Amino acid sequence: MKLGGVADTPQGYGDIQRDLERLEKWADKNLMKFNKGKSKFLSLGMNNPRHQYLLGADQLEMSFAEKDLGLLVDTKLSMRQQCALVAKKANSILGCITKSIASRLKEVILPLCSALVRCLQGVLGPGLGSPVHETHGHAGLSQGIIFVSLF
Repeated sequence: MKLGGVADTPQGYGDIQRDLERLEKWADKNLMKFNKGKSKFLSLGMNNPRHQYLLGADQLEMSFAEKDLGLLVDTKLSMRQQCALVAKKANSILGCITKSIASRLKEVILPLCSALVRCLQGVLGPGLGSPVHETHGHAGLSQGIIFVSLF
């Protein structure tokens, strides 16, 4: 479960903390418990002050990167880690193709590599051209956006 909001003022921090408290009350009322050890928060933006959040009496751990909708999002909103993961996966698959295909003919290898590129475009493509701060309607990176992941 993910909870998010803009936290660039003390009121913004308070709103997120109140949402966390409401969520915990709802979970208690419905006899559910959060695994607080897996609950983290991610502060997005370069100038975002690092505010601390509580879930009940426990302080939430800050995360520097989380996977959301298949993309790795970090605090700086860069695609560097995502690109590194995709490149590692592509090199691994290319290694498997090289080891398992006896023929080195262009007519055999080219269709396999083309299929790999199409597959990886689906992994990398959704994040390109639509940075997270724009999709959430915020103009700059100086505003703080907080995502709290509760597993």
